[in-house]
Amino acid sequence: MRFQVPQFIEVEDKIFGQLTLKQFIYLVGGGGMSFIVYVLIGNLAVAFVPILIIMAISVSLAFYKVYGHFPLINVAESAFKYWRGNKLYIWKKEEKKAPPSTSSAAKEIKNYASVMVPKISDSKLKDLSWSLDIKESIYSNKNQK
Repeated sequence: MRFQVPQFIEVEDKIFGQLTLKQFIYLVGGGGMSFIVYVLIGNLAVAFVPILIIMAISVSLAFYKVYGHFPLINVAESAFKYWRGNKLYIWKKEEKKAPPSTSSAAKEIKNYASVMVPKISDSKLKDLSWSLDIKESIYSNKNQK
């Protein structure tokens, strides 16, 4: 049985002339809010500035795309979530500690490694990797004490 695969799924359907449903809702909402401002204020000369701001925002939401790709509403939503949410800082600078003297630390690791590292396989690469992991854990345990 054959099925048709939808194509151009990123493109929104034009429902109202050359406008998508979202664009139409933004423009009608901006027009409605402008009318409400005009009715509440009663004077067109005084209401002109708020109406102009409301219409500029609604036209921007309907048509402007940041970097030609991202709709303004998505950018505004992301900015609001960032502003309200917790900030997670991944990188934090830590003070560097002076490394211990290499000769005594190397001798201790060598002594522990010769006693604790058994032969687990015939592969030399696996043995080397395993022994390095053991030496690293021994070295970090010594430094923590």
